Parts: sequence; structure tokens; C-alpha cells
Amino acid sequence: MSDFLNVAASLTGRRWVGLDIETARAAEAMAQITNLPAPVCTVLARRGVAPQDAARFLEPTLRDLLPDPRGMKDMDTAALRVLQALDKGQKVAIFADYDVDGATSATLLIDWFRFFQRPVTLYIPDRIDEGYGPNVPAMEGLAEAHDLIICVDCGTLSHEPIAAAKAKGADVVVLDHHLGGETLPPAVAVVNPNRQDEADAPGYLCAAGVVFLLLVELGRVLREAKRQGPDLIAMLDLVALGTVADVAPLIEANRAFVRQGLKIMARRTRPGLVALGDVSRMNEAPKPYHLGFLLGPRVNAGGRIGKADLGARLLATTDAHEAASIAARLDELNSERREIESAVRDAALVQAEDRGLEAPLVWAAAEGWHPGVVGIVASRLKEATNRPAVVIGFDGDDGKGSGRSVSGVDLGACIQKLAAEGLIQKGGGHKMAAGLSLSRDQLEPAMDRLSDLLAKQGAGLGGPADLKIDTLLMPGAVTPELIEQIEAAGPFGAGAPGPRFAFPDVKIHFTKRIGTGHLKITFGDGLSARMDAIAFGAFDSDLGPALEGHNGALFHLAGRLELNSWQGRVTPQLRLEDAAPASA
Repeated sequence: MSDFLNVAASLTGRRWVGLDIETARAAEAMAQITNLPAPVCTVLARRGVAPQDAARFLEPTLRDLLPDPRGMKDMDTAALRVLQALDKGQKVAIFADYDVDGATSATLLIDWFRFFQRPVTLYIPDRIDEGYGPNVPAMEGLAEAHDLIICVDCGTLSHEPIAAAKAKGADVVVLDHHLGGETLPPAVAVVNPNRQDEADAPGYLCAAGVVFLLLVELGRVLREAKRQGPDLIAMLDLVALGTVADVAPLIEANRAFVRQGLKIMARRTRPGLVALGDVSRMNEAPKPYHLGFLLGPRVNAGGRIGKADLGARLLATTDAHEAASIAARLDELNSERREIESAVRDAALVQAEDRGLEAPLVWAAAEGWHPGVVGIVASRLKEATNRPAVVIGFDGDDGKGSGRSVSGVDLGACIQKLAAEGLIQKGGGHKMAAGLSLSRDQLEPAMDRLSDLLAKQGAGLGGPADLKIDTLLMPGAVTPELIEQIEAAGPFGAGAPGPRFAFPDVKIHFTKRIGTGHLKITFGDGLSARMDAIAFGAFDSDLGPALEGHNGALFHLAGRLELNSWQGRVTPQLRLEDAAPASA
């Protein structure tokens, strides 16, 4: 494949790569058949949408995309057990993971029971003291005081803790999405689209999506009995947040969850999300970006370096004052988390560079790295290298790590294989993210084996410097209406990357440094059309200095389109990611 616009090495050191010829031809054909704008057709063609399906794809609805809950194993059993607990007035506990997916999943159930004026107990383990998932002491304690324990975003591999709860007389229902093992724990029901005995289940769902399907099934059973349940559509703000924050692929039902959930969130009816948006200085209608980079990290901050249940308590509260107080605390913790993350990230990157960034796996490990930030740092390494990354913090001989993967490489299955082979103490997850525990002696052999397993899936073949470009645009062609039409092909995120456009041979008319290391520019096509752009972190590379000192030279610019709202005026803006001299 030839370099797009002949850019073999941009100002950030990347090669620009365009669409393959088949996708480009499909986009052209779609434009002729549908009369949709060419940039929209490019996005649809890249997603594999046929021309006859374009209109429906641009208007995703739950009616069209929601999977049948009864198509998942144990769903009917789980629903009947939850209704039994409701009708008999039994005591219910929710055991949730400490991340956003766990918090949103727990809150969905709390809201459901609240509709029936039934309080439930929320239990979220401490990341450092208890680690991920159910543990025997916690489950025994809950079982002594509760009839039913519902594990959300965890539990599929928790054989011993669930057996311990059962021995104490409590039933356990698991609602999870992490990759299952060869055997299931002794729960009443394990609802998980990624059980090994599931065939056509929606494995793309996060735990919040699985919980929502349970609520849909509960609603169906209630309606058949002529009983009323809560408004499930109003809960989609939680499903959207969990889906985006857990990096679930934005495909099929997840598209409808997020699209509808963003509309619900924009109504500002959930006190916790209102308070969180306010402390995050979110001054526009929510988009997937806000969920993934503003709200999600703050909900996560309690589980990472603070009190584990803060995020779930914030989402579940109906008191605006309590919400404001918790949101302020989470904002503080998030700032502390960023400081810790920055130190670990810098050290991990140096270590990974010394080891080499061209291998199928990029990894780093050291004493004292906080378990609450290793996942974020792994994500940063993955983004910088386009390779799966694992980061591990040791406390003496005990190491806890987290990994992040790239599209098309199933990291969770590989980590689980390491555990089955005895190369690590335990581990699991899903395709894009996984966790593991191991000893110092296991470190090198485990990482070597993991690298081999990932290589067999093609990890390391993609160039870390490749920047994928969808198509060319000119400033005069970009309007707010075009951007809205492109966004209708979203939402964009994991599994559905937003389109990236190149503006060729443009002139820089204005530059201004803003904030810390950012650059705002105005560029034009040499005629009358001009457009604004902003490059965050522009001076971390040669990008900022070159554009700031342009001296009238022409450049190719690349980035993603967005709408900029300022003083009631909405204008197109380019989120500038890269540039190259036009003469190159």
C-alpha cells in the first residue's frame, strides 16, 4: 500500500496510510447509490455497511439491535431467582467490581430494586487489600446476612468464593462478561455471553449491557404477570457510561445503548452524573469522548486510589448535595491518580524502550508501582506502540498487573492460557483488557510465553507509526451539517474508530499557543475557505514548532472533525493529530 499523500514520515514520525482499494471503491459505489456525502460513505464502507442498510445503520434503535435476553444461557433462571428474592422480601447483596463497568452495573440493579422500595447491600472489594473479584471472607460475610448475592462484572472464575457463599446458605447469581473457564462456579445462574458454552451470544457486551438485558427479561416477566417495573430507557445513561469506559466495541446493540444513553444523560436527571459533569467542566452535550476521558476516569478514581465504592455511591445517590460532595472527592482523587500515573508512565516507557518496542508485547514491571494505575499506563504504552501492553507493580514477591490490547488480538484468552499453564498465579479478562497476578520468578517466563501467544494472533505486525487516513477533504466542504451527518455513523470509539481526514496543501494563517503545550491554528486552501484547528500536546513532538514557525510553507494536515461551540456559535473544527510538509 502506497503512502497516503506520499507521507512516509510526518512531523510526529508516522507514516500515513489510506483505505484499501476495495473499501475505497465500496465508498464510491455507496455515494452513487445513496446520495449521502462522500465522507459519510467512507465511514459506512469501512464499517462494512451495505448501501441498502445505510439508512437503518445511521438510525440505530434498540428495537432493531437489542439481543433477545432469553438467547443467553441461565438468563431465565437468573430472572426468576431475582424476582423470587423481590417477592419474598429476601435480603440481597450486590458484589461489584471496582471499575466503571462494575459501578454502573451495580447502580442499574440498585435503581431496579429501588423502584420496588427495596434496599440492597452494595459491596465493592478494595483493589489493594482484596484484589479483583469475589473472595472467600467477603462472600462468607455477605452470605451470613443475605439470601441472594448478585456478582456483577466478576464471578465467572470465582469457584471457591461462590462455593463458600453457597455453604453458608446464600444463592449466587453471576452477571459478567469476562472470558469463562472450562467449568462454571456453583452459582444458581451464570449469565455471561463469553461463557465457553455460549455460541451466538453478544460477546461484545460489557457487564452493564448484560445487566440491562437481565432487566429487560425481568420487565418481560413482570408485564406477563400484569405488574409494572421501572422505566428501563431512563437507565441507559448508565449502560452508555459502562460501555464506553470499559472500552467495549461500539458495534450492534452497543451503538444503540450509547446513542440513546447520551440523549438520556443530556437531560441531566441523574444527580451523580450531573455533579460529575460539573466538576469535570463538561460544558456541552455529552459525547463518547466525555464518557471515556472525563466521567469514566473520575468514577474509576475511587477504586484506583481511594475508597472503592465511591463511584457506585455517586451514580446511585438521589441526593444532589451528596452527589456534589462525592463528585468533588472523586475529582481530587483523579488529580492524585494523574500524578501517580505520570511517574509510573515515564518509568515504564523507559523500561519498555530499553527492552524494545518492536516485539509482539510491550511490557514493564517494577517494585512499588501502584496497582490502581498500571492499567492506565498499559493503555498509554499500547497507544504509543500499537502493540498489546502489560504493566506490573510488585509488592515484595507479589506482582499485580494489567494489560491492554489492540484490535484483533485477544489478550484475555492469552492471559487465561498462562494461568491454565501455571505460568502465573491467576489471570483473566476479555479481548481488550486483562489482569494478572504472579510472582517475581514467574515474570520473565510468563512475559516470554505471552509474547509468543500474542505473536500467533498477529500482534506486532502493524507499524507503530502508521496513521490511518479515511479520505481527503477541503476546508470549504466542511460544515456543521456534514459533521453531524458523519457523527450519525457513530458513536465512535473502541471497535469503531472515528474517521480521520487529511487536508492537503493548506496554508497556515494564524497560530496561538494555549494552555500547556497546545496549539490553535487557522488554515485555508488558498482561496476563501478557512478553518480552525487545535492540536493538543503539539509541542511534545516537532508538530508544534513546525506549524508555529511555518514561514508561509504549505502543509498536509490530518485529524478528526468536531463541532466547536463558543458564545452561541457552532463552527467546524479540526482536532489536529498530525501534519507533514506539503513538499515532502
